[in-house]
Amino acid sequence: MQRHRSSHPWERTMPHSLVHSADAMSDKPNLCEIIQFDKKKLKKIETKEKNPLPTKETIEEEKRQESAS
Repeated sequence: MQRHRSSHPWERTMPHSLVHSADAMSDKPNLCEIIQFDKKKLKKIETKEKNPLPTKETIEEEKRQESAS
């Protein structure tokens, strides 16, 4: 039986639980979690613009009001 060889030397000396928490802190995504993710569990929301840009008509009207003053 072959022994699994660790890719990191520190993994051989660290407790098993700490090795996995160190993996969770890596910059690489855990592909298993991505594959198992269920998009159906996400809430449906309606996006609302908090500060909408003025329309062309609104801008023109404001310009007319400024020039009339």
